[in-house]
Amino acid sequence: MTSRKIDKASLPHDHGKVSGGVLSNMPDKESFGTAADVFRLLGDESRCRIFWLLCHCEECVSNIAYITGMSSPAVSHHLKLLKSTGLIVSERKGKEVYYTASKKELPQALHHIIEDVVEITCPQ
Repeated sequence: MTSRKIDKASLPHDHGKVSGGVLSNMPDKESFGTAADVFRLLGDESRCRIFWLLCHCEECVSNIAYITGMSSPAVSHHLKLLKSTGLIVSERKGKEVYYTASKKELPQALHHIIEDVVEITCPQ
């Protein structure tokens, strides 16, 4: 897909409210698609709760299922989706697989956004 160059001079109406810097730095459609995909992923209440939990601890599927009141297969499904986007990581220890939030910048920023929206403070 080709992106078209938009500058202030090419706007149908110049109301003086959009600066040329905004237009020249506006990400492409695909970048916004990536952002929308992440928000869509966390738009599910169960995945959002699981993600928030894993921002605070490392847990196995069975414990996550118990804490959230979900079945293990349902939790596994949500974990697979979260892991595919890089928001969480897993580590095998013996026969058990443990999950936790990735320490990358995006998952940490999303964690803080969730807490700001829900108006909660990180547990110690």
